[in-house]
Amino acid sequence: MAGLYIHIPFCAKRCLYCDFFSNTEMKYKEPYVAAVIREMELRKDYIGNEPLETIYFGGGTPSQLQAADFERIFDAIHRLFDVSHCREITLEANPDDMTPEYVASLRSLPFNRVSMGVQSFKEEDLRFLNRRHNREQALRAVELCKESGLSNISIDLIYGLPGQTVKEWESNLDIAIRLDIPHLSAYHLIYEEGTALYKLKEAGKISPVDEDVSVALFSALIDRLAANGYIHYEISNFARPGMFSRHNSSYWTGKKYLGIGPSAHSYNQENRQWNISSLPAYLRAIETGKPEIEVEELDLNTRYNDFIITGLRTLWGVKFDEIQQLFGKDKLSYCQKQAAPYLKQGLLKQEDDTLTLSREGIFVSDGIMSDLLWV
Repeated sequence: MAGLYIHIPFCAKRCLYCDFFSNTEMKYKEPYVAAVIREMELRKDYIGNEPLETIYFGGGTPSQLQAADFERIFDAIHRLFDVSHCREITLEANPDDMTPEYVASLRSLPFNRVSMGVQSFKEEDLRFLNRRHNREQALRAVELCKESGLSNISIDLIYGLPGQTVKEWESNLDIAIRLDIPHLSAYHLIYEEGTALYKLKEAGKISPVDEDVSVALFSALIDRLAANGYIHYEISNFARPGMFSRHNSSYWTGKKYLGIGPSAHSYNQENRQWNISSLPAYLRAIETGKPEIEVEELDLNTRYNDFIITGLRTLWGVKFDEIQQLFGKDKLSYCQKQAAPYLKQGLLKQEDDTLTLSREGIFVSDGIMSDLLWV
């Protein structure tokens, strides 16, 4: 079973913090939809004819497309792939796009999951982040989805904003809990070079929160959601039982996936591929029938390192018998040796043959993973 990711790069405007590939020129929409279909035709064999388990429209802002655009793409997906076992089809959306008319139009399409970039329920935060929606639009978008039968909802929240307090962050979480959102992804604000946010920091106009505040905010996130029945199944992801993101979980468990669109990444367990990060160049390449793609062939060491990094991010951890089976006894011995100090410190846990991060280990996960990598 494999995943299909389709990147929809269009945004009405760019958010302060965003470094994802996006484009605000909607004049490209029609040729882009055609190019997406053509790229699927050209690259459908990359995942080895495996049936699709998940389809994910990410962005950018996929909700900038209309029902007719999605119908064309879904017609092509059904023509090119085996979707008889597809269990999850996700649309990323902006809350202000989720009008009653737009949500109603989605019900004619096979979407069964919506992921909304709420980021905050606080008006001041939304203005600072240069989001298009306001608090009321976010609340209404959730209710509209529920009323229409799209109850499998995920929202993104951002914490660690300049000057943010634990109390303010807990208030955000409490609203999500009261809305009974089944899935929540929460990410610390990152100052990516080249973004407007980074430029403000470099100019001394804003200051990142200090490390102690970051730890307190992350602790509040874990504790608040756990107390309300959410499972912390990946470092940044929380869900009600049975509501994990199947598509994102496929990334962390090493399943194949095909990425369509500029900057989209693909993986087939033998290599990684990624498309050029330019919309005009992407369109030209697809028109010639020769997508501009970079390829990284994965040797045994790289595949072992990927296995460690992705596995330890999750509650499923890494299994010693799988390490031996996939990578050999030397890698298993190395992993056990490198893990031993962290097990002694209580930063890693071992149950039977499975290694996972402890609660304390999550806070220093980057360092632990780095020490377990084969270098």
